[in-house]
Amino acid sequence: MSQKKHPNPPEIIHCEVVAKSKLFTVEALDLTFSNGEQRQYERIRGGGRGAVMVLPITADNELLLVREYCAGTHNYQLGFPKGLIDPGETAKQAGNRELKEEVGMGAEQFDELKTLSLAPSYFNARMHILVAQNLYPESLEGDEPEPLVVVKWPLDEWQSLLEQEDFTEARSVAALMLLQTFLAAKE
Repeated sequence: MSQKKHPNPPEIIHCEVVAKSKLFTVEALDLTFSNGEQRQYERIRGGGRGAVMVLPITADNELLLVREYCAGTHNYQLGFPKGLIDPGETAKQAGNRELKEEVGMGAEQFDELKTLSLAPSYFNARMHILVAQNLYPESLEGDEPEPLVVVKWPLDEWQSLLEQEDFTEARSVAALMLLQTFLAAKE
């Protein structure tokens, strides 16, 4: 199925940093669209490195998740291990490092399910969703302020994970759905 696409994005006439913190840079963009319409948009400038989210599957067909504090919602959320890709790392290398830091396991096999964008109207960030299998014990020290709680979840009970009050992050939910498509294709 072919869909009509816009040939070119709007022209950026002016870009100005309007706010900056340790983590975020907010830019105001003055844009001119192909039909001559002009608008100002704001966006959070991404670091460009990207991030990874890993869905580890144990030999016992369990998913490994982590429960960690989330400042945005000021509560603890259940989700998959994730983190930024460090300079010089591939997505798979970053995924293996994050697994070791967050759940104390490495993986011999990685499959990339999809690269997702996060709030593309406001943020230029991409997250690589990876499945990790053939796990082995290995730990690295992470940068979390407190130990993460590792939660094992039976893979065949994945639908009940969606019912958990603290499993709400859209990226984790999307990753779980992508995993089901991936596993069904392997059958």
